[in-house]
Amino acid sequence: MSPIGLHHYLLLGAVLFVCGALCMANKRNAIGVLMGVELVLNAANVNFVAFARYNSAFRLEGQVFALMVVVLAAAEAAVALAIILNFYNNHDTVDVDRANELKG
Repeated sequence: MSPIGLHHYLLLGAVLFVCGALCMANKRNAIGVLMGVELVLNAANVNFVAFARYNSAFRLEGQVFALMVVVLAAAEAAVALAIILNFYNNHDTVDVDRANELKG
């Protein structure tokens, strides 16, 4: 049995990124799009932590970057959910195709 190496983590990050990108592209629901964004950010976190583990020059920085991405994702989710709730209160839907009324 071979140990888990860097390429395993990078493959996991790539799979998460592709799943998130497909989710963002295919979902019409704003909540589904937000879930896709979170998957993409988690893919970046997996890569940061993997490089911090396997690269001696990137030890602490990878974990700090991952922590910053988690904080950014929490703030993004809070603001986006507030916008979605306001849109739902005004239009009774969270369909992103109806959001063209928000333009300028």
